[in-house]
Amino acid sequence: MHIDILTVLPELLESPLQHSIMKRAQEKGLLTVEVHPLRKWAVNEYGQVDDYQYGGGAGMVMMCEPLAKAIEELSKEKSYDEIIYLTPDGERLNQKTANALSLKENLLLICGHYKGIDERIRQHFITKEMSIGDYVLSGGELPAAILVDAIGRLLPGVLNDETSALTDSFQDNLLAPPVYTRPEDFRGWKVPEILLSGDHKKIEEWRQEQSLQRTKEKRPDILKGDE
Repeated sequence: MHIDILTVLPELLESPLQHSIMKRAQEKGLLTVEVHPLRKWAVNEYGQVDDYQYGGGAGMVMMCEPLAKAIEELSKEKSYDEIIYLTPDGERLNQKTANALSLKENLLLICGHYKGIDERIRQHFITKEMSIGDYVLSGGELPAAILVDAIGRLLPGVLNDETSALTDSFQDNLLAPPVYTRPEDFRGWKVPEILLSGDHKKIEEWRQEQSLQRTKEKRPDILKGDE
């Protein structure tokens, strides 16, 4: 998979993409992520990519020309399955969407900043708008990093245990069950006996029951969504 990211602050994306699972995914050649500074397509020698909004109001707006030129130039190099704009008023990211996007080959992520991007770019270039939650951040860089991580870890071969991602929370519309590791007894707090039994069928049944119970307690809205 190849993911291009267009941003006015590429420095914000350096650390999240160069460590842990995302680093291994790129080293294995399973994922390629390229970060492109929008100022490369600035409208003048001062690196301008934003301007005041028509009609007045606080906050600058990312201009049409730099974004259009960048998207068109990058689109000549590869055909994008989706051009995604990270914005608070977009579709909320969930596991189902991450699963679907992990099946794509080429994605272009547009990081909003300031007051956002000119609406004409949204109308004529953007194919999907994504949000990571009902709150506002300083820009789309952190949401882009989250989206890349959510997608990248699902690619075959990225995780050492191929079944790991399939047992994550939300994959089956349930939260993941409790997990334990050594020691069996810590300060008198003991691991449930069923997990030490070696009976894999009963362990799986217990985990399923725990997932359902945990979802009912913590996220009943997920279960209501399935009704």
